[in-house]
Amino acid sequence: MGDRLKGRNAVVTGAGRGIGRAVAVALAEEGANVVVCDLGVAVDGSGTDQSPADQTATECKKFGVKAIAQFGNVSSFSDAEAAVKACVDNFGRIDILCNIAGIDKPKMIWNMSEQEWDQVAAVHLKGTFNFMRHAAPLMREQRYGRIVNCTSEAWLGGVTHLNYGAAKGGIVTLTWGAAQELGPSGITVNAICPRAKTRMTDDPKVREMVVKRVEKGLMDASVLKRMDREMVDPSAFAKVVAFLASDDAALINGQVFLTTALTVARYSKPEAVAQVENPSEGPWTLEAVKSAFSADRLLKGYVNPAPPKPEEKK
Repeated sequence: MGDRLKGRNAVVTGAGRGIGRAVAVALAEEGANVVVCDLGVAVDGSGTDQSPADQTATECKKFGVKAIAQFGNVSSFSDAEAAVKACVDNFGRIDILCNIAGIDKPKMIWNMSEQEWDQVAAVHLKGTFNFMRHAAPLMREQRYGRIVNCTSEAWLGGVTHLNYGAAKGGIVTLTWGAAQELGPSGITVNAICPRAKTRMTDDPKVREMVVKRVEKGLMDASVLKRMDREMVDPSAFAKVVAFLASDDAALINGQVFLTTALTVARYSKPEAVAQVENPSEGPWTLEAVKSAFSADRLLKGYVNPAPPKPEEKK
């Protein structure tokens, strides 16, 4: 057991299983007291089960720290407030917040229901906001805090679960913005972008889906090899979060880190790669716009990522 986080108090959402559990245990192993927040739902958000949170809390206590299970719904503003309050009431204050909870309802956009969109956005994006909103005032008052959010490579864009990817993209933007707002108060806000074996990824259907994407040219074949090497238990990289939650990472703020068993990488922010000025002082004309979008100006180096397929002859 380490002592890098000794005396610190943490709230970890989605801590009953998978990445959240690995993070909670890693924090406890470094000396942090932990509120294990998990409603115990299935991957699609259905059902409830208190035993995963209870089991993680028991595992954390083995390191000599305090740990309690909390069964709130992260998409509920009041439940998030209750979880943060539980940390303060039981441990004295909140120092660390790790937003890991998530569900997935994958569908192509033409088959996705409004409910499937809303539920995924509510858990991932709204849930992350809910906990940050209630933790931020307390952290600002004590002028100390470590917030680590969880995004996904899906934020870069992909097929079959745009609700999930869009919510994860929102978390990235939320992380960047909150880092600027909270940084002056001694609070860091970063995000991990993990690859791991979890309930979402440890499913034969997931691999089948990737194989189909590779066959259709939507993904490079190297993705399959990478999956086999990196889709392992998230405990392999959980210490990355423990480090970001420590005093050693006091000056690391507003960053997104790819985290796998083999690699840690830092993403850059998007930036304009080409720019064309309006040739006139008045409004853009259609001809000027057409010229700006020529292959040697705005579209220099551009390749359509998903060109239309030619119609099959019948």
